[in-house]
Amino acid sequence: MHPNPTYRKVPRQQNLEFARETGFGILAVADQDGAPLMSHIPFLIEGDDLLFHLVRSNPIAARLKSAQPVKIAISGPHGYVSPDWYGIEDQVPTWNYVAVHVSGPAELLPQSELRPLLDRLSDRFEADLAPKRIWKSDKMPSEAMERLMRMIVPARLRIEDVDGTWKLAQNKPEEARLAAAAAMEATGFGSEVAALVALMRNLPPQQ
Repeated sequence: MHPNPTYRKVPRQQNLEFARETGFGILAVADQDGAPLMSHIPFLIEGDDLLFHLVRSNPIAARLKSAQPVKIAISGPHGYVSPDWYGIEDQVPTWNYVAVHVSGPAELLPQSELRPLLDRLSDRFEADLAPKRIWKSDKMPSEAMERLMRMIVPARLRIEDVDGTWKLAQNKPEEARLAAAAAMEATGFGSEVAALVALMRNLPPQQ
């Protein structure tokens, strides 16, 4: 997380809701020698549990046969900020962004929990495609579904810590922040720039 506390005042629940709505992040865990292992995963948050699955051959799956401390990094909108946009002197280039980290112990779940987890995951993301009818796993031939499920394993992260960085030029005068938002909207680049501009114009609640 960014060390400047100005960017880290969004309440825990809002950070957690951002992670829940995004539903995709980078899982990081150390291997037996301390080297980082990382994997991109979709996930589901239910209460204090973050649920996901891995390909059985993924080396992280082997690590999670016993509980391991892990972190999941969830990225949001981000974009380059030119110092010329602020309309004030002595500024430097930077990058505005939203990111949330969820941490805690993670381990594999019993294989019997895989099919219900997959169904809840697909239901969650299919719901965003309404009015399309939600896809259900029972559309798959049973033999094909069973064959695919043998290749993946379910897992759970017990959520202990949630940290967020919402770097939106809060450290600048309001006029400069809004000027940067207008310039970004007109000529900026990054990912989900429109969403980033909206956040820069209407800062999220602070704790």
